[in-house]
Amino acid sequence: MMDEATMERFFGYEQAFAHPFTRGAVIAIAAALLAAPFIFKVFRATVGVSDNTYQELWARWRSWIWICLGLIIPILLGSAWVIAGVFILSLCCFREFARATGIFREKLIGLAAVLGLCLISFAVIDNYPRLFFATPILGICLIAMITIPQDRPSGFIQRVGLGIMGYLFFGFSLGYLALFTADPLYRPLLLLLLVTVELNDIFAYCSGRLFGGRKMVPNISPGKTVAGAVGALILTTILTLVLGHWVIFPGTPMDSWRNLIILGVGISGFGQFGDLLLSAIKRDLGVKDLGDVLPGHGGLLDRFDSLIIITPMYYHFLSLILGTLGQHQPERIITGGLP
Repeated sequence: MMDEATMERFFGYEQAFAHPFTRGAVIAIAAALLAAPFIFKVFRATVGVSDNTYQELWARWRSWIWICLGLIIPILLGSAWVIAGVFILSLCCFREFARATGIFREKLIGLAAVLGLCLISFAVIDNYPRLFFATPILGICLIAMITIPQDRPSGFIQRVGLGIMGYLFFGFSLGYLALFTADPLYRPLLLLLLVTVELNDIFAYCSGRLFGGRKMVPNISPGKTVAGAVGALILTTILTLVLGHWVIFPGTPMDSWRNLIILGVGISGFGQFGDLLLSAIKRDLGVKDLGDVLPGHGGLLDRFDSLIIITPMYYHFLSLILGTLGQHQPERIITGGLP
């Protein structure tokens, strides 16, 4: 049975802007979206942006409006909406991966992955951390076993390996976004992750275009340069230091130069590896994008690839320094655990 505090965490929106970073982040994002069209026009008039680039900028801007609404509104409304949103995002990302790799033809493996995603969401709703951390092995075993009765040994390793890869990266890993909602400060923590990860991509792009230089991994991602990676690492770390010290973590064990530098370097580094991971998958498949649901961006995976690796790292590092996130919340609120 859910108590009043749990109901407030799940569905309460009255305190959505209680934390100053939540207010500041929402205002800054709204201001950036409003300013973008004017910036495009200035670039068009001064730099001489080509027609194709100009149209792509507008397509990206329109997509960013929907992306920001889809991310921010659930965070503000309550954790139940975040959990539902993460489940839908994981489902759509796994679907994109399955269609691109051909694993969607294996209906039983797809069913096993969906059941695993449901179990992840249930563990978060129930606030049952031990079950959540058991879902990787439970999902892997189910995916590995479910097609054995079909008596088809040919291709077994490939189809099971693809199913497990999709489930772990785009189900369990993204599921950490929902796991954050057990903590009372989940709104600023999630917004910090989303803001720094997205700005990390922008920093890498701008640094790469500004300084150029040697390609980092040209066979995987021809556009990425060493200068872009280093620039993103430096700028994202500085941003994390500033926001962490003055806005989000003052007075907590996280508020030290060492911890915030580790956090900033981790967000930038692991975020870039998540991007490169998906680039390697796409190069192996011979495709540019894994979907077309977001004009100017590609598919959902093309936009949220940076979160694949960093999200679990971010959660566990904060738990290591601050203590287990959400540790004072009632556990097993559905299955009947101790308060």
